[in-house]
Amino acid sequence: MQLEALQEYADILNDIDWEMTPEDAVTRYLEWGTSWSRGKNMVRSKSDVSYYFTISTWHDPPIIHFMKINTDESLELAAIEIPRELRDRFLETAPSGKGVFPLNEEIREWLEEQL
Repeated sequence: MQLEALQEYADILNDIDWEMTPEDAVTRYLEWGTSWSRGKNMVRSKSDVSYYFTISTWHDPPIIHFMKINTDESLELAAIEIPRELRDRFLETAPSGKGVFPLNEEIREWLEEQL
């Protein structure tokens, strides 16, 4: 699914957790039950689900992934190209090497405008 197709799913878009980071997703769903000690939103059942964005630098150029995660699986729902100028500024401040990172403020604002 690309950005344009994602715009058609208002029910999912209303549930985006804009604050979720890749680390939060792992803590909350893959290490299920450990996040209570940190005061984060607890996963209460297998039916809990979150939708969030990440930026992967495993790709060249880096790409935004729209993710769905629960205690059973993590799914990529969309892969979204980052406009060149936003991508270049992200790469100037991103840690070196390959990885999966949270959105920066500029890319988040751009995504919110698009959606």
